[in-house]
Amino acid sequence: MEIFILADEDQKSEILSISPTDKASITFASNMPEENDWKNYDAFFLLSYYRQINPSKLAGKRVYINEVNTTLAELNFPDNFCRINGWKGFLKRPVWEVATSKPQKNEEIFHFLNRKVILVKDEPGLISARVISMIVNEAFFALGEKVSSEKEIDMAMKLGTNYPYGPFEWAKKIGIEKIYDLLKKLSEKEDRYIQAPALKKIYSETFGMNL
Repeated sequence: MEIFILADEDQKSEILSISPTDKASITFASNMPEENDWKNYDAFFLLSYYRQINPSKLAGKRVYINEVNTTLAELNFPDNFCRINGWKGFLKRPVWEVATSKPQKNEEIFHFLNRKVILVKDEPGLISARVISMIVNEAFFALGEKVSSEKEIDMAMKLGTNYPYGPFEWAKKIGIEKIYDLLKKLSEKEDRYIQAPALKKIYSETFGMNL
């Protein structure tokens, strides 16, 4: 099986942190190959960008896009497309979440990457990004209410839950805008995702937005 992965250096490094199998034939690149060469690949992982690509051009191929917020239904993509979470820190995990309407071939493809796959609903945030964003939001509520400092909250979460990062470390690693945008979308249907005032404040100050 020939796998093409469109990724930046950080994403490539995370994927290679768990070595693919010896039988894997993987091509990493920062740009898509010439269209005439697309036929040489069985599966595509588009982690850096995908919206510039005409989905119909990849008909018959298995395509995984790094898209946390927007569902496949909203994108109106064909059923050979799947969503994964390519946020920083998530690609080095041994289990990847996949939202797809066609579960066939996933385990075979992910076997070559030396990963396991869990199928999830085609919903904003998938599972892990939704959970982490909620934890980050609660941490900003605590910060705004002066419960504790960023450093102390991060330390408490790591010691108490054995998480690799504290909520503020997660926010900086992933990008505050990604956390904010996901929470904003989720809050359109559920009030529990309404952004903490302290999170809105730092987002506004960082990006010059008048919220």
